[in-house]
Amino acid sequence: MLVCVVLVSISACTSTAARPPGPAAVSVPGPSASTVGPSSGSSGQSGGARHSGGSGGFGGSGHAGPPGGVAGPFRNPLPGMPPVVHNNVYSAAGAGMLSRTVAHDPPYLYVPDSQGDTTTVIDQRTHRVVRIIRSGSLSQHVNPSYDLSTLYVDASAANQLVSVNPRTATVQGRIDVPRPYNLYFTPDGKQAIVMVEEHDEIKFVDPKTFRGAGRHYRGCDGPNHADFSGNGRFFVVTCEFSGTLLRISTLTHKVLGRLALGSTSMPQDVRISPDGKTFFVAAMMSDKVVLVGARPFRRLGSIATPSMPHGLMPSRDGRLLYVTDRGAGEVSVVSFEQHKIVDTWVIPGGGSPDMGAVSADGRMLWVSGRYDGDVYGFNTRNGLLAARIHVGGSPHGLAAWPQPGRYSLGHTGNTR
Repeated sequence: MLVCVVLVSISACTSTAARPPGPAAVSVPGPSASTVGPSSGSSGQSGGARHSGGSGGFGGSGHAGPPGGVAGPFRNPLPGMPPVVHNNVYSAAGAGMLSRTVAHDPPYLYVPDSQGDTTTVIDQRTHRVVRIIRSGSLSQHVNPSYDLSTLYVDASAANQLVSVNPRTATVQGRIDVPRPYNLYFTPDGKQAIVMVEEHDEIKFVDPKTFRGAGRHYRGCDGPNHADFSGNGRFFVVTCEFSGTLLRISTLTHKVLGRLALGSTSMPQDVRISPDGKTFFVAAMMSDKVVLVGARPFRRLGSIATPSMPHGLMPSRDGRLLYVTDRGAGEVSVVSFEQHKIVDTWVIPGGGSPDMGAVSADGRMLWVSGRYDGDVYGFNTRNGLLAARIHVGGSPHGLAAWPQPGRYSLGHTGNTR
């Protein structure tokens, strides 16, 4: 397969080749609580601050709750879930806050090909292809394990989860799982949740063996993405082909609520706001990001986007949400607090931005180009395209590794 790399002239590769551990950036309770940082793990040229939210500390009114108190969305937490810090969902996943588990993992991109059987590994610093992994037919997403020690590739047509060692970027095992499309982990680490989109099924399985039972939920056709509440007690699932959302109990797996977005809306990615009050849902065919209240579970409003919003990635400081507009070849930068688009990043010459991930230092947003075989790298400080790397095929749910955080909820790097 022909693999070429195009570096856009506006960017300079400034990160160092190695990432030695530095003094502890923060100490937070939970798995692998010790952190080392800050760390670069990406490349990109600093530019003028243009609503970047890329690599600073946490801020913004309403994000941190009252001193010494636990805000409502975080009360009565799921037993065994690491506590939320500063009443902010993402406060333990800020720039450079790498756990010791991942601190020495090489800064690579893992790009699955949803039309083929490979995952392309790219060095974030040099933008060059390191190797190509044979990950199995119809490789959809690359999902970090709960303990951050393993990456799993959902090889749907191969009926396998392919485990990859992120220290060596090599396959270490293959696990038989029927038609995996996406993979999540409960906030206590006790269960894995496999989205079997093709069979309209959600499987609750052991997070190591991936054995367990599946459930079909009425009115949920094509379950594909999810995110958890601030206290971990429930999660919201997007049902692509029925245009609905489900609110499901983490412990009992029972449906706690249903919400219709429209039969043709095709909801995709979903992410919760830092304050735990609102779920942001990419309603792709409605050209909107829909805002849904966590409690009560109801539609609050929407944000109009250019065309076909798909992937949702919070910035490292928790202020902004990067929304890929697949139909427009753009990224909309949304303010969590203001509930509006505050900037737009354009791919020169057009593109098809799909799923993405923010680098460990917050300076780069990496996005797959679903229909043009490219990977795009945006400089989050100025919104300019800093890299365009051609990998061929149909790049889908890429992961940028390593990621800050204490533990992973899955998808392509939803860490807390």
